[in-house]
Amino acid sequence: MKTFLDPLEAKEERVLLEQMEAGSVEAKHRLIEHNMRLVAHVAKKYYSPNEDTEDLLSIGTIGLVKAVDTYNAKKGYKLATYAARCIDNELLMYFRGKKKQSKDISLFEPIGRDKEGNQIRLYDVLEQDTVDIAEEMDKERHIVRLGGLMSSVLDSREQEILCKRYGIGQGCHYTQKQIAKQIGISRSYVSRIEKRALEKLRYALEN
Repeated sequence: MKTFLDPLEAKEERVLLEQMEAGSVEAKHRLIEHNMRLVAHVAKKYYSPNEDTEDLLSIGTIGLVKAVDTYNAKKGYKLATYAARCIDNELLMYFRGKKKQSKDISLFEPIGRDKEGNQIRLYDVLEQDTVDIAEEMDKERHIVRLGGLMSSVLDSREQEILCKRYGIGQGCHYTQKQIAKQIGISRSYVSRIEKRALEKLRYALEN
């Protein structure tokens, strides 16, 4: 059983990130070494009798190295959060590639279990699209911020129209004509309110 170094304290991690940004290869290596426990944790859900544990750890480590290389503290999320996504993404790409190389593997072949103990099939992995991790996390951060801005910079009518127009918290979205009929105003008035609300949000996001 492999033993891994303990995770770094937040202060020490910040120092190493600054040193790595300044060109320190040693700092980069330490960040990788102290996050290997995270690799093992993420890879664990893919363990199965058909998969070599060392292979999964090696593949997960590639994801960790990519995470350390591309991490940007200014984005506002923790290194561990970003790294976990990169590690998982690398493992998913591995299983997709494995499927392409062997037509004999069943799509419903079990490849491990998730943290709730549910069986993970190859089909479940292959159905997931490869994503740009940093882009997705930025998108999530902006969505959370946007939700807060809507309640602080928009009036109730503007919030109602944007929520209906873009399906925010509604499960479906409506056309300007449908919204106009629902709340008893003209379509052109709905259009003006929507445009004004979007301009307010754009200004708030940029400032």
